[in-house]
Amino acid sequence: MATTQQIKVLDSFISYREAGTGSPIVFLHGNPTSSHVWRNVIPQLADRGRCLAPDLIGMGSSGKPDSSYRFADHARYLDAWFEALDLRDVVLVGYDWGGVLALDWARRHPDRVRGVVVFETFLRPMHWSDWPPQGEQLFRALRTPGVGEKLVLEQNEFLARSFANGVRHGLSESDRDVYYSPYPDAASRRPVLQWTREIPIDGEPADVAAVIEHYDAWLARTPSQPALLLTFGDTGLGAPKIIEWVRSTLPALEIVPLGRAGHHAPEDAPDAIAQAIRSWLDRKAL
Repeated sequence: MATTQQIKVLDSFISYREAGTGSPIVFLHGNPTSSHVWRNVIPQLADRGRCLAPDLIGMGSSGKPDSSYRFADHARYLDAWFEALDLRDVVLVGYDWGGVLALDWARRHPDRVRGVVVFETFLRPMHWSDWPPQGEQLFRALRTPGVGEKLVLEQNEFLARSFANGVRHGLSESDRDVYYSPYPDAASRRPVLQWTREIPIDGEPADVAAVIEHYDAWLARTPSQPALLLTFGDTGLGAPKIIEWVRSTLPALEIVPLGRAGHHAPEDAPDAIAQAIRSWLDRKAL
């Protein structure tokens, strides 16, 4: 049974779930979810290590400091959390922005990482040509000053669209309440909006594009690094042209296709994800 903990980091605090003992397995969520997304995955792996799932700063039950909530801010608070818990010999599991944070942290701390598992994340900087027309229209709007603020901060539309499009089987009312409760007003939704503007598309923002290019270069030159990519069909961030690029560019990433799931795959396929990670840990003797 996972317990909820809280620890001071920098000028705020991070809330996290914890279950099991042993070498750490850290689960990092994306936008606009929280550690709640891992609730059905962690119990299946708690016998394999100390499972830890933080709420990113400004999200879930973590603190909401006065921050711009750019990628660098999230990485800074997450770094402080890793240091506060003195985590070493880590397996990282992440999707969406949690995958970017996982790969970035692993690149910067290779001596503290046993392996990395990612899915539905940014494996290379994106181009507008990668997006379906409807997605391009939405994200161009979200990145437009004034328009994004109205859609996310005032109307709170992004949460509804994200869960409607990203969870194939839908959410229960209680789970929906958990995801919505951290964002009761416009100020609390600033992290959700900023994440949509951090996606590196056609080179902007340049600093986030550089983060992805740096961990791609790291994976390319360290093919012995245990790394697993889970895929869920042929759409979204697992589109065929992206997976083909991974096969030819990042030999460290072992690709394991699973059944179809939405972008928030732990909601649709927690058992498959847990089983795939367990099998990979066994194969790699991690």
